[in-house]
Amino acid sequence: MGVLVQVRDVDRAVRDRLKLKAARRGQSLNTYLRELMERDSRVPLREEIVSRILDRGDLVTSTAPSSAEVLETARAERLERVDRPTEP
Repeated sequence: MGVLVQVRDVDRAVRDRLKLKAARRGQSLNTYLRELMERDSRVPLREEIVSRILDRGDLVTSTAPSSAEVLETARAERLERVDRPTEP
C-alpha cells in the first residue's frame, strides 16, 4: 500500500495544465502525478552518478591539453602573426 503525498499551494494554472496533460494520456490526475513521481525517483542524483564513476576505478587520465591551454596556445600563435612585421 502506498503512502499519501499532499501538495499545497499549487497554482490553479499549474493544476489545470497537469490535468490537461493527464486527460490527453487518458489518465486521472492522480495516476499521471504518481507516474511522474515514480519516473523522477528512478533518475539517479548527481552525487550518485559521480560516485559510480569514481568507484569504477578504470578512468583513463587524459594527456590532452585542457581547453584553457588550447586557447592560450591559439592566442599566442595569433599574437605572433599579428606582431610579425610584413615583408615589403
